[in-house]
Amino acid sequence: MNDVSFVSSPELDHSDRDEAVRDRTTQREPVRPVLADAVDLARQAVVDLGEGGIGEYLGVTAEDESSATHRFVSDLPGYRGWQWAVVVAAPEGADTATISELVLLPGPDALVAPEWLPWDERIRPGDLGPGDLLPPRVQDPRLVPGYVATGDPQVDDVAYELGLGRTQVPSREGRLDAAERWHDGEFGPGSEMAKAAPSTCGLCGFYLPIAGSLSAAFGVCGNEFAADGRVVHAEYGCGAHSDTELRTGAGSPQFEPYDDAVLDVTPQEPQPVQEPEPAQEMEAPQETEAAEASQDEQPIQDPQSTT
Repeated sequence: MNDVSFVSSPELDHSDRDEAVRDRTTQREPVRPVLADAVDLARQAVVDLGEGGIGEYLGVTAEDESSATHRFVSDLPGYRGWQWAVVVAAPEGADTATISELVLLPGPDALVAPEWLPWDERIRPGDLGPGDLLPPRVQDPRLVPGYVATGDPQVDDVAYELGLGRTQVPSREGRLDAAERWHDGEFGPGSEMAKAAPSTCGLCGFYLPIAGSLSAAFGVCGNEFAADGRVVHAEYGCGAHSDTELRTGAGSPQFEPYDDAVLDVTPQEPQPVQEPEPAQEMEAPQETEAAEASQDEQPIQDPQSTT
């Protein structure tokens, strides 16, 4: 058996490898029996590696007439979707196969690292924090050399007022890039806020136009209740426009006024009144006993005395 290596192969091009596998699958190159029957040999090679985590058998693919690749599911922690790939080889006329290579490769559902990018291409808006340094790219197309001081105070003052008192200034490409980004951004004319606004920023008293070649289309909002301190397009707008007038009458224009002093009256049909049943008079027990006692005390008269 040849030496066995454990390789995660990050340097392999996944797209080229997948395309090669598809080509072999389409051609359906037959696998010689001596190579196809080496499943136990390939599995034992992974076991002997000592890494563990070998799962079910996935199948065999022919590499050429003398080699084939057996694949197994990887059960290693953190390598879900990866596969053990064991390449076996057998020259023509050989009765047994040998191990040529053993690698751990990402499968179709494997979680792999994103494509590598240079550091200057990884930076995104909002990544810059306090204390971070982000120099411009070498020969940054957004910048061009600015005005060089002449030593004449009058000339230098005029140049500074024109925005030339810097070693570098925005190039035409840099200005167009910024204008396009601002136009298509949150404070551009195509935003939902601008579409629902009663007027535009170019007609607002809080609009502060910027200097330079972009002054015709952009300015800074000076309303603390709106896009305060943000660069806004002249066709942008919001509900805090300086010409906005409050509708006459109190309350919100989206809802009808509600008078909470008015009572809701719900009419109901009168219900018939039932007369109470007459109460039965009952003699008190004490009065009955007193009447019986008075009758007992009366003397009994002789019938002959009355005649």
